[in-house]
Amino acid sequence: MNIFFRINNHELLKPMIKHIVMWKLRAEAEGNTSAINAQLMKEKLEALPTLIPELESAEVGIHMFDDRNEAVCDVVLTAICKDENALQSYAQHPEHVKVVDFIKKVVNERRVTDYSI
Repeated sequence: MNIFFRINNHELLKPMIKHIVMWKLRAEAEGNTSAINAQLMKEKLEALPTLIPELESAEVGIHMFDDRNEAVCDVVLTAICKDENALQSYAQHPEHVKVVDFIKKVVNERRVTDYSI
């Protein structure tokens, strides 16, 4: 999907992409509780913008209430990339792949959506 906006009939701008991922964590994994793994995920994910130029920002939230039910996710990532190409580069970047390898070991479920902003 390529969407372009024309400004003053001269400049061409692509909308930025917001990338949101939500996870449910295993109660225990990699020798840690879900609370410790959530904090490790947060630290690893929030470090990525300094390592991956295509990633404009990464904000990670950890669910704050003790109300575990099927609708609750433990960790959420909100990331912003300049465009679709930047999102693809971010997804394939070796530093991101390292973090994904850790995350796959500690989660039960993952949900994702991307949209233009």
